[in-house]
Amino acid sequence: MLTFEQKLAILDSFPELERRDVSLGRVNYHFEGSVHDKKTVGYRFHPNGNGYVFAGLVGDYETDDKGFVNVRDFSEAQLREIIDASIRSLSPVGGASASKPKSAAVTSSSTSQDEIWTDNEGQELVLKFEEETFFLYSGQSLEMAFETREEAEEYLAEEGFSFNRR
Repeated sequence: MLTFEQKLAILDSFPELERRDVSLGRVNYHFEGSVHDKKTVGYRFHPNGNGYVFAGLVGDYETDDKGFVNVRDFSEAQLREIIDASIRSLSPVGGASASKPKSAAVTSSSTSQDEIWTDNEGQELVLKFEEETFFLYSGQSLEMAFETREEAEEYLAEEGFSFNRR
């Protein structure tokens, strides 16, 4: 298990996060660049070893009812991975954090702000964040526009699309 100091050093290594000391020696970390109401990425990190990371929008983790995962026994690699995923999930498309694990291939027609979503039949849609709006394109044609990332992701999921690459 990582020590309290090691966990804080890992969280401190993410320049997107702002440290906030709270009561009883606990420390929270906020992501002010969040496009969601949720801004807390690291929650109640305590010298006793407990600490939580928000993963409510990530989907790969079992969370509590508020969307947090207890990272008490996480390794350094696991902790870095969940923090990065949390920041990405709260970021605008093409967000503030490191590249996504699935983002190895980038097509020549896409930019670093484009996300490619694919259905079972191989059809691709491109999700772009521009001018505070999420735009969904099929080739050069605009399909839909959304005010929030959640709306765009919900629509894509309902239509049978899943995130493919950036």
